[in-house]
Amino acid sequence: MTSQTVTDAPHEQDPGQQPAAWGQRLRRFGYVPPGSAGVRERLVPPFPEPGSRLWQYFGFAPAAAARLARWTGWGGPLLVAVLAGALRFVNLGSPDAVIFDETYYAKDAWSLLQRGYETEWPDDANDLIMAGQTPFDDAASYVVHPPGGKWVIAVGEWLFGLTPFGWRFMVALLGTLSVLMVCRVGRRLFRSTVLGCVAGLLLAVDGLHFVMSRTALLDLVLMFWLLAAFGCLLVDRDRARARLAAALPAGSDGLLRPDAAVAGRLGLGARPWRIAAGVCLGLACATKWNGLYVLAAFGILTVLWDAAARRTAGAKRPRHAALRRDALPAFVSLVPVALGVYLVSWTGWFATSGGYYRDWANRPGAGESDYSFVPAALRSWWHYTTEVYQFHVGLTSEHTYESNPWSWLAATRPVTYFYRSEERGEGDCRHASGCAREVLALGTPLLWWTACFALAYLVYRWLLRRDWRAGAVLCAVAAGYLPWFVYQERTIFYFYAVVLTPFLCLAVTMLIGALLGPPGCSERRRVMGIVASGVLVLLIAWNFIYFYPIYTGTEIPVDGWRSRMWLDTWV
Repeated sequence: MTSQTVTDAPHEQDPGQQPAAWGQRLRRFGYVPPGSAGVRERLVPPFPEPGSRLWQYFGFAPAAAARLARWTGWGGPLLVAVLAGALRFVNLGSPDAVIFDETYYAKDAWSLLQRGYETEWPDDANDLIMAGQTPFDDAASYVVHPPGGKWVIAVGEWLFGLTPFGWRFMVALLGTLSVLMVCRVGRRLFRSTVLGCVAGLLLAVDGLHFVMSRTALLDLVLMFWLLAAFGCLLVDRDRARARLAAALPAGSDGLLRPDAAVAGRLGLGARPWRIAAGVCLGLACATKWNGLYVLAAFGILTVLWDAAARRTAGAKRPRHAALRRDALPAFVSLVPVALGVYLVSWTGWFATSGGYYRDWANRPGAGESDYSFVPAALRSWWHYTTEVYQFHVGLTSEHTYESNPWSWLAATRPVTYFYRSEERGEGDCRHASGCAREVLALGTPLLWWTACFALAYLVYRWLLRRDWRAGAVLCAVAAGYLPWFVYQERTIFYFYAVVLTPFLCLAVTMLIGALLGPPGCSERRRVMGIVASGVLVLLIAWNFIYFYPIYTGTEIPVDGWRSRMWLDTWV
């Protein structure tokens, strides 16, 4: 079944090698020494051949069934993405209002589109916008996020105007595409189309991802680019390892043999997918600066993957070989590329003269420094950057919906984006308890609570089973989550955790793969695993449906709204 590739991680050592001393000691805690798979299979585990029996059961001829089975690698993910898109685009313009921080980003995006830089808006701008007016002026506005994510929002406004549908369109599109990407990432990670589609389905019905996909904020855009970078690095990993496998000698039996010289000295050539990851990470940093932490983590991760590949191929000192052969190319592919993309995202600010601090270096006294040889525009941009950094680290003002990152995984303090209530007889309200409409940025509770157990399982898989996939997902979660603990005094919100949602869904999917049972288990065990996994997925989907009204601002009785406030801290 599909769980085989999840529960049996490809090991990175020579199959004849004995476990190290630490491995011998850890056996009592569940450590499993490397298996006996061939070098080729351990370097590049094959995708299982899709079965065609299901299609034949529905009456298709064997040839047609085989073609349909081959198409499932894309067909299944596309169907899940269509479902996600339908959920996100239906009534996208509702609530027909400027909600929460859309008051900043929707207007900044329009200013970028019209002037190339963010401008000031009057205090009653939201009411005027909803009345069909665009009352901005040429005065530059002081903003504290790079322009990349706002340019994405601006594309929707260019297509559909300064309307709720217009400023939410591109975010909804990226939310839908991210579901497709998770399906494909999960398929490559677990070598299973079914488990990949399960991961995508879980993301499609996560409440936080859903709400953020329907709101013009920057965090969903950030999540999209980080997920895209992760996917690019996975493709790069497979291709680099395939190139390494192709260079290894084969024995008389046709099987590959480890070779220390090849594994230690072979250059892995051009790696366009790693450059693509650098572009995506640059776009992430151009959306929000916390993409920098993920850039650093992913850079280390890709070099560790290369070291593991060289060890599997037979290198005697794989870490030294990776540092010598792979570290510098990895740095060049990621950091300078990301920096270049980040600078390009400021093109509107550089190309115009009206942006905030645009002419700072030309002011009397401001440009007098040891760096006068640097172009004035770059010095002005650097001054703006340092001012924004000081703002972010010094942001400690209290907010009703702020939350400590310790509480994020338990989803104990969501954020209300929109709320409106009416008494019976007021407007169209006919319910005895009154009516309420709310848009609550809350992850599907059962999914997030399950993810807490899934992360613990992944720690076990990584530490005691040496499962690289568990380590990859944990790395992505840690890079997006742990840096926030450094800023305990800063004003922080739960919706920042949307960058974790794809990787939490992958973690839950890996747990589901374990529930399905290991290869060779009894039929009874397999059936029990399928039932347990199916029940878990259905319960998560039901939980999303139950909370759907407070994700979309649908009018419900106040009693119904109260019944959905499971925790006092949700109010």
